[in-house]
Amino acid sequence: MNDQERSIRGFMGDAEFVRKILIVIGLIVLALMLWKLSDVLLLAFGAVLVAIILNASADALVRYLRVPERWSLMIAGLVIFVAFVALGILFGTQVRTQFSNVVERLPFAVDNFAKNLGLGAVSDDISEMMTNAPAGGLAARLAGIGGAILNGLGNFLLVVIAGVYIAADPRLYARGLVKLFPKRHHERVEESLDASGQVLRLWLVSQLIAMACVAVLSTTAYWLIGLPSPIGLGLIAGIMDFIPFLGPILGALPAVLIAFTVSGDAALWTVLAVLAIQQIEGNVIQPLVARSVISIPPAMALFAILVGSILFGTLGLIFGFPLAIVAYVLVKKLYVRETLGEKTEVPGEAESDKPKAAGP
Repeated sequence: MNDQERSIRGFMGDAEFVRKILIVIGLIVLALMLWKLSDVLLLAFGAVLVAIILNASADALVRYLRVPERWSLMIAGLVIFVAFVALGILFGTQVRTQFSNVVERLPFAVDNFAKNLGLGAVSDDISEMMTNAPAGGLAARLAGIGGAILNGLGNFLLVVIAGVYIAADPRLYARGLVKLFPKRHHERVEESLDASGQVLRLWLVSQLIAMACVAVLSTTAYWLIGLPSPIGLGLIAGIMDFIPFLGPILGALPAVLIAFTVSGDAALWTVLAVLAIQQIEGNVIQPLVARSVISIPPAMALFAILVGSILFGTLGLIFGFPLAIVAYVLVKKLYVRETLGEKTEVPGEAESDKPKAAGP
């Protein structure tokens, strides 16, 4: 080998080394960008969930009411919108009043519960801290609360509008995502997206039905017990039930605290009612409406929610479980089955996509 060949090989080796360094730097920059944009990505995931709900509603209209497919999505969106408006007109004033009553009673309920534990009046301490706070600091806190509320409303509208656009042509966005991967992986990525979308669809439909049942059962139970504002408390329980494991506990806390302000018997009956409703949901409602839904090990799901809330705050708490569902499907399909070669059932996978059993 002459000097010229050695210099060429050395140059090629240096070029390969530089290329690898640039790839590593690019991956690090990409990871940092994704971390910075995590809130936006979570909102995009929320828009996907909205699109799934709209498409599921449209498919139900086509299947059961024979609505033409080209009009089904628009009609489904209008039906959902009109339903929300009608509920707002019929029950809006009552619900708003009852929510206000819940907010007004909660400080007294917390104080009553704290006094029973020998902690004193917690709300008095908070009030004193707010009174002694500098005027500028108090104004900044109030402005921060108002800004957070407006930001939340803006994010909600963004998710809904983006969800409508995605629902109008989901394949357009799916194809765009698939093309980000090498061409040889397009089929695998597309199958994985289809399986994830199907599982999310099944889970969302079952979860919305369960939330409605929990809201109705909780409202009825709180009304029978004699708690103030049973509709507001029941809606809180139903909405919080969207978050598995932690949601039912968070949704029951206002009712239990307010029950302590009524009487000890009311508090006892409220706790028993909450436990009974959760048993009914877990052993009757969920098995009926979620027969085909993915079953994630409870500990794994709980840690997924906790990790999501720690890393991404409120959005991570809300979307932690559906993100865990998607991750679970992708790991089973792309890693356990296709990388390790293990036989495993992938939830949400179409029959045509499942591996065929070997013949005799």
